[in-house]
Amino acid sequence: MRKIILLFCFCLCSGTLLSQARSQSKPFILGEILEINSLELAEKRTLNIYLPAGYSRADSSRYPVIYLLDGSADEDFIHVAGLVQFNNFPWINRLPESIVVGIANINRKRDFTYPSSIEEDKKQFPGTGHSDKFIAFIEKELQPFIEKEYNVNDSKMIIGQSLGGLLATEILMKKPELFNKYIIISPSLWWDNGSLLKQNSSLLSEGFSQSTGIYIGVGKEGLSPGNTPHVMEMDANLLAEKLKAGKSKTVQVHFDYLPDEDHATITHQAIFNAFRLLYPLKERSK
Repeated sequence: MRKIILLFCFCLCSGTLLSQARSQSKPFILGEILEINSLELAEKRTLNIYLPAGYSRADSSRYPVIYLLDGSADEDFIHVAGLVQFNNFPWINRLPESIVVGIANINRKRDFTYPSSIEEDKKQFPGTGHSDKFIAFIEKELQPFIEKEYNVNDSKMIIGQSLGGLLATEILMKKPELFNKYIIISPSLWWDNGSLLKQNSSLLSEGFSQSTGIYIGVGKEGLSPGNTPHVMEMDANLLAEKLKAGKSKTVQVHFDYLPDEDHATITHQAIFNAFRLLYPLKERSK
């Protein structure tokens, strides 16, 4: 009988302590959630913002910005913000303290693809082909908004995987000055039968003077989902070789093959590797 009473008292106390703990609980805040009204896209877009520890608008410190495609909380925002925080720890110090801007998706197939000339692409993926509007949103609305609202410096990185990697590649080839660091992971270069691989770019010319770091990562991924056969590893390698053959002395290209990863698992490891390659130890304070 005594054991039963003691057990009852223990359960009662535990329940009381748990109830008190819950009443005193506070939300775990990872960052800020903002909405921006886009005229280019004719819709509101949600932004998830991660700020460096101790960030203050009143401070004179200025920070690089990492623009993350697929940036919803249920996509890549949380784990990428964690990678940034981890690499910012003073005992690691492998990445400058940075602001992460996660761009939440509404329709990524619409936003991340340019028009395809392949009829099968149009049938299999209806509603695609409007990346021009999304790029205009980034250039004319999003970047100016972030530069107005936050303490930023001139360093701008974009991270994109799969169709997001296709969009990041399109920006790199058509408007390379929009960012000075590109993390392109498993890009869907098969789109429009690989036409982006034939794209000419000022980035490849001797006169291109912006210091630009490019990371291209790909796993063991195999054939693309389109009807025209493309091996994603080969396409990514072709992109890297095309960029390395450029005449500009200010462009650095890193190609990273991760055979233990596939299209679903590659993102986290690739971004970790990219941070290390784009910010070598001797440059980590820049």
